[in-house]
Amino acid sequence: MSKNLSELSGRKGLNENLFEELGLAAKKTGTPSKAELERLADEFLIGKANVYGAASFYDFLREENKGKKVYVCNGSSCLTAGTQTSLKKKLSTQFKKEEIGEMCCLGRCHENAAFNINGRNYSGKDISKIADIRKKKTALKDNYAVTCMGTPVLTAEIGDTESYYTTLDIVLSMTPDQVLNELKISGLRGRGGAGFPIGLKLESCKNTEGKIKFIVCNADEGDPGAYSDRYLLEERAHSVLLGMMIAGYVCGANMGVLYIRAEYPEAIEITQQCIDELRSAGIIGNNIRNSGFNYDFKIIRAQGAYICGEETALLNSIEGQRPEVRVRPPYPTQQGLFNKPTVVNNVETLACIPWILKNGGSAFAAIGKGRSTGTKLISLDGFFKKPGIVEADMGTPLSDVIKKAGGGFKEKVKAMHIGGPLGGLVPVAKATDLTVDFESFAQNGFLLGHASVVCIPNDFPIIKYVEHLFAFTAHESCGKCFPCRIGSTRGKEMMNNAISGEVKIDRELLNDLLQTMEIGSLCALGGGLPLPIKNALQYFEKELKPYFAK
Repeated sequence: MSKNLSELSGRKGLNENLFEELGLAAKKTGTPSKAELERLADEFLIGKANVYGAASFYDFLREENKGKKVYVCNGSSCLTAGTQTSLKKKLSTQFKKEEIGEMCCLGRCHENAAFNINGRNYSGKDISKIADIRKKKTALKDNYAVTCMGTPVLTAEIGDTESYYTTLDIVLSMTPDQVLNELKISGLRGRGGAGFPIGLKLESCKNTEGKIKFIVCNADEGDPGAYSDRYLLEERAHSVLLGMMIAGYVCGANMGVLYIRAEYPEAIEITQQCIDELRSAGIIGNNIRNSGFNYDFKIIRAQGAYICGEETALLNSIEGQRPEVRVRPPYPTQQGLFNKPTVVNNVETLACIPWILKNGGSAFAAIGKGRSTGTKLISLDGFFKKPGIVEADMGTPLSDVIKKAGGGFKEKVKAMHIGGPLGGLVPVAKATDLTVDFESFAQNGFLLGHASVVCIPNDFPIIKYVEHLFAFTAHESCGKCFPCRIGSTRGKEMMNNAISGEVKIDRELLNDLLQTMEIGSLCALGGGLPLPIKNALQYFEKELKPYFAK
């Protein structure tokens, strides 16, 4: 991170944003021209190499994106479902090979066969209407089950907007310290994977001096298999927006920034409509409810980079810098966006806040199990008989989620990858040992994370899935630390050689590589990848044995 570059980027604020300008420059052809990059470098007083380095990082800005007209999802769920080879063949009847690109992941994991065209996502049987979609630019809404097993905190109907925002009146009648105390009592922990208490994060920002502070909603945690963030932004956007406003009131921030994945175009559109609705109703702006509290929102459209789900890489991205992970300390709450105190939380965490302030921190703490309070959204993929979003009280048996909410599996499944690409690889037989909470997963050697479930059917080779995880990390690494950048590439090569029969895997060498990534990586991308690999080695040793040297 460069403090000087952060200051230079911030001198124009969020209204004239370098990162957004890069996206606009790429809109016509799929990649910004050299002349445009030079113009932006001059305009923002940032070196040409810095601007090129940033633009060339993103899937939807780099030169390879030029001329693409349709994108196929290459996420883990679509991979194990085996739908994408057939999908590409059907698309090739309508598009040239060079016009077909890839995206990861479109959040259509409940039915797979996912693709993006004309700025919209499609999946399932939509490919049969491709000619009509291409011609008329038709929008087709997807459908999936939404189930609640316990207390409806996030899946409850919001109702009319004015009535929903009466919770804001409750908040504004309290002091920031009183609101913060309720959040501390609730025990709400980050739902993106780390499980860090939100009360401590807000308190740190509140206690850091600064006239300008930001609340950033991390809607770029694009774990393949997880579409709970998409559900909230498309169906419960006001819960996210109100949560951001309350967080801003606590720590003295007047601006909320939503950094939303480009792979979720409908979420961007719907959330912006909700912001416009709030502005028209006078619910956001200056002196809200005659309280002296000012607040507004800004949506930043991401450009395709999984690493931007890491909070410091996300902040670099907004600033127009290459989205590399920052060394901490300082932490974002002390020195974040444009070097100002910033709280970054994921979509689901922020969406829980309004319920807590309406019902009380104690009511939220009473739900769940131990230190895992409240509820958790779970994404079930297309291998379930009833795929969709499940809201379950923390502590709910995983086997109940599978059988009761998901209806069981449509075909034989040997493992579930739960919690995103860095989550644990859970053999189906272990489901009876797990409950949906942070502690249960950690004690059993797994990670709850986003609580997304990607199923691996009996006929899908574990070695191929492990290769996929290494390849995913190699592609998405920010490149700043070599354990992640080089380690993931070497792991991919190791698996590829074993699959082709060229060279069998040296177990000691693989163990060394995993240990290096685990303890030497700057962030959870390189540091977290070893977990599912170790799970595979532990639980699928017999299946993997032929690929290892004796």
